[in-house]
Amino acid sequence: MNLQERQMKPYSRIGLFCLGLTLLTGDLLIARGQQGLVADNPTALLRLGDKVIKVNEAISMVEGFGNTFMVTTPEGNVIVDTSIALHARKHHQLLAAENKGPIKYIILTHGHGDHTGGVPLWKQPGTQIIAQKNHVEFIHYQTRLAGFYSKRNAAQFGLNVPDVGAWAGNYGGKIEPTILFDDKYEFTLGGVKFEIYSAPSETYDHLMVWVPKYKAVFTGDVYYESFPNIYTLRGTKPRWALDYVSSLNKALAFKPDLVLPSHGMPIRGNDEITRRLTRYRDAIQYVHDEVVKGMNAGKDVYSLMREIKLPPALEVGESYGKLTWSIRGIYEGYVGWFDTNPTTMYETPASAVYPDIVKLAGGPDAVAALAIERAQIDPVAALHLTDIALAADPNHRKSLEARLKALEILRSGCKNTNERGWLDYGIKATTARLGAQR
Repeated sequence: MNLQERQMKPYSRIGLFCLGLTLLTGDLLIARGQQGLVADNPTALLRLGDKVIKVNEAISMVEGFGNTFMVTTPEGNVIVDTSIALHARKHHQLLAAENKGPIKYIILTHGHGDHTGGVPLWKQPGTQIIAQKNHVEFIHYQTRLAGFYSKRNAAQFGLNVPDVGAWAGNYGGKIEPTILFDDKYEFTLGGVKFEIYSAPSETYDHLMVWVPKYKAVFTGDVYYESFPNIYTLRGTKPRWALDYVSSLNKALAFKPDLVLPSHGMPIRGNDEITRRLTRYRDAIQYVHDEVVKGMNAGKDVYSLMREIKLPPALEVGESYGKLTWSIRGIYEGYVGWFDTNPTTMYETPASAVYPDIVKLAGGPDAVAALAIERAQIDPVAALHLTDIALAADPNHRKSLEARLKALEILRSGCKNTNERGWLDYGIKATTARLGAQR
C-alpha cells in the first residue's frame, strides 16, 4: 500500500492502506467510524479526496484510503471498489453529483475493508454486487478472527481497540455479493463490455476488471508503488508470490493503455504500464526464486533475510511491504515454522530461560547497561537484550529506558509505514510502563 513522488513522501498513497482490514469491515466502520477509531492516528484521515478526477470520458474516480471508481454507460453506472467507510460518504457524494444514473453493478476487487466500506451507500434496489467466489470464505475468515485482528489492527494503525463480543463461532459476517464467479465473469451494460478475472494476490478472493472499450484494467491491489506486503505484520494467511506474478502477467497480457490501481493514481500509456508492471513482477519473481534457491541450499530464513537484496534495476521501494518480511513469508509459507532445531519442537519458549541468563550476567542492571551501550550501533540487538532483562524483572527501569531508546532510534530512521506503526506501538507501551512507575 506512491507518495514518494508527491507531498506526503513518508507515507505513500497506500500508506495506511489496511486501516480497518479484517475486523473493521465496511458495515462496522460505518457504525463506528465517527466514534474515534482514528483518534490516536490523525494521519489515517489523510488522502481523503475532495474532488472527482476525470480519468476519461466515462471513468471517474475519487482518490482516498482506497480509491472509488465509477464507469458511466447509457444504461447506468458501474462502481469498482468503494473505499473505506470513513471516506466512502465523501466519495459517494462527489461521484453521485458527477452522474446521477442508477448503480447497476458494484464490483469488489477483494474483501478488505478499504475496498468494501461504502457498499451500503452505493447499493440500490436491483444493484448487482460482484465478487470472486472465495469472497465468502474470506469474510468468514475475517469474522472468525475478529477478536485477534481487532487488537492487531489497533496496534499497527494506532487505533482505539473496539469492543469485541463473545466469539460467534467459525462463520459470520455479512455476505454482500449477489454474483460470485470462479475464473471469469462478464457482462455488457450500455454497450460497454466488462470482463472480470480472478487475480489472487493480496487476498485469495482478489479480482481484476478489464474494460476493452477503454483498454483499461482495474488492478485493485495487485499493483501499488511499493514492494507488495507479501507478509503483513498484523497477521495473514500466506500471500503466494507466484500468485502475484501470475496476476501481473494477466494484466500485462491485456496490453492496457490505462491501469487503475485501488491505491494511487492511474498509469497511462502501454509503454509506461509495461515498464512498471514488468519491473514489479520481476522483483517479486526474483525474491521468490532467491528464497527457494536458498532453501534448497540449506540456508536458514534469517540468513536469507540478511542476504537477499533486489538488483538496482528491480528496486520498487519498500514504503509499505518490506523485503525481509516477504522473504520470511515466502519461506514459512512453503514449509512452516520448524527450523530443524529440536528445541523448537517443544512448548517451552527460549524466553523461559532468560531469567537464568540474567542471573548469570550479574542481574538486570548489567544487561540493561549493555543494551544502552549497543543501542546506538545496533538498536535491534539492544531490543533483544531488553527482552532478556525484562523477562527477569518486567518493571526494571533501566531496561525499559534502554528499550525506549532503541525503539526511538529505529523509529527515527524508519521509512516503512507498517514498521513505523509497530515501533510507535512499542514506544507507547514502553512509555506507559515507565509512567506507571512514577
